[in-house]
Amino acid sequence: MKKAVIEPITRLEGHGKITIFLDDNGKVDEVFFQVVEFMGYEKMVEGAPIEEVPRIASTICGVCRAVHFMASLKAGDGVFGVEPPPVAKKLRKLLLSAHHIEDHTEILYAMGLPDFIVGPTAPPEKRNLLGVAEKIGKDVVKDILNKRFAAARIVEILGGKTAHPAPAIPGGWAKSLKPEEVEEIRKLSDECLELGKRSVELFKEVVVNNPEYSKLLREEKFNVRTNYMGTVDENGNVAYYEGVQRIISPSGEEIGRFTGKDYLEFFSEKTLPWSYAKFPYLKKVGWKGFVDGEETPFCSVGPLARVNVSNGFSTPLAQAAYEEMVDFFGGKPIYNIFAYHWARAIEILNHAEEIKRLIEDPEITNSDTCTQLKEVVGEGVGIIEAPRGTLIHHYRTDENAMVTDANMVVPTTFNNGSIQMAVKRAAEYYLNDGKYEPEKLNLIEMAHRPYDLCLACATHAYPSQYGTELLIYSKDGKLIKRIRNT
Repeated sequence: MKKAVIEPITRLEGHGKITIFLDDNGKVDEVFFQVVEFMGYEKMVEGAPIEEVPRIASTICGVCRAVHFMASLKAGDGVFGVEPPPVAKKLRKLLLSAHHIEDHTEILYAMGLPDFIVGPTAPPEKRNLLGVAEKIGKDVVKDILNKRFAAARIVEILGGKTAHPAPAIPGGWAKSLKPEEVEEIRKLSDECLELGKRSVELFKEVVVNNPEYSKLLREEKFNVRTNYMGTVDENGNVAYYEGVQRIISPSGEEIGRFTGKDYLEFFSEKTLPWSYAKFPYLKKVGWKGFVDGEETPFCSVGPLARVNVSNGFSTPLAQAAYEEMVDFFGGKPIYNIFAYHWARAIEILNHAEEIKRLIEDPEITNSDTCTQLKEVVGEGVGIIEAPRGTLIHHYRTDENAMVTDANMVVPTTFNNGSIQMAVKRAAEYYLNDGKYEPEKLNLIEMAHRPYDLCLACATHAYPSQYGTELLIYSKDGKLIKRIRNT
């Protein structure tokens, strides 16, 4: 038996590797997507005052900073049993949409599209943003980066700084918008809207209208059929800051809805000896290993999952793009992993439209940004949609609101099982001719990039304090320990 190792895997946030085992005939026997780093923020925040946790959690990742900030801030609302005023929610949503735009733009243009614009078998030194600039023009890429900066500037205005937002107050927001800031965001929102339009059109031009890549979008081998989860509003449209978490089966049937702490009724978590990232799975299905289809225990999240669980988008341009995408695939659910990139481009457009809507709200400059805190309830759950998918922060505190337990279930963790299957499918597709060629390895990596991995975000877990069952297995697959909260 032969072994091929891709280490480090490239164009993602964090450190991981892919190990491929080939049989004596050169056929793929097994593939492991391995997360080889550990962060452990669930322990780091213990003993911290809950009002400081958003600023601590934002340092988990330089890419995902605003979403960890926001989820933990929502959990802080719950610890004090308060609901933010309407304007505070709007300011939070405004920051979240701007963050989605800058994040999605980075992932789409710097991580995902080089495989399509430059070509998956181009030299490694060309498969990057500079290679993209050579293909589509330096001025085009400069303009895209400038428009991404417009979104980053909105985050800076609202959050006090670009890197790690500061104005976290349980029950509200630490600052109101000034009229001159509103005017600046109005102008920046025009830049974001142009970026959204260009992203959708560029994806269609480069991928959908290219016969070779269009074939990949329709290739059965790259259909990973799982359950899907995302947040929807009262109309069933995609929601990001608040709403109901909806789960559908691989066939599209609704199998559950929850909010808050009820996530514990749906998910358990499993560890395996070759990765620091856990594997959440649906309790009602049970652990069945890495299988897709109706028997799969996994629940995919992220842009494609949000498309699959929703009726679409609440803004007109994004909704039109969504309908075109669904029509291309002949309906939903859409299973092809490369469709994540398409959905990501549409979400840039959706968030740009949302920013324009929010900034025109007359209430956006209201100074009543915080609700007075009540007695400490002692437990809070914050759930939002991060760019990568559903993100859960769950905290317990003592009577002084000092954190005693923390649980973070992040999108890359939810997608961990799906990524394993996608990478194996790619290895089988490209290597099963019995010929191992190193230049094919990037073709295998193409299968993890649609999920927009953040491995730093995915490795915080300790044995669960919250009732989510933790199963520990030996290398030969035998269950050696079962830990659950009683």
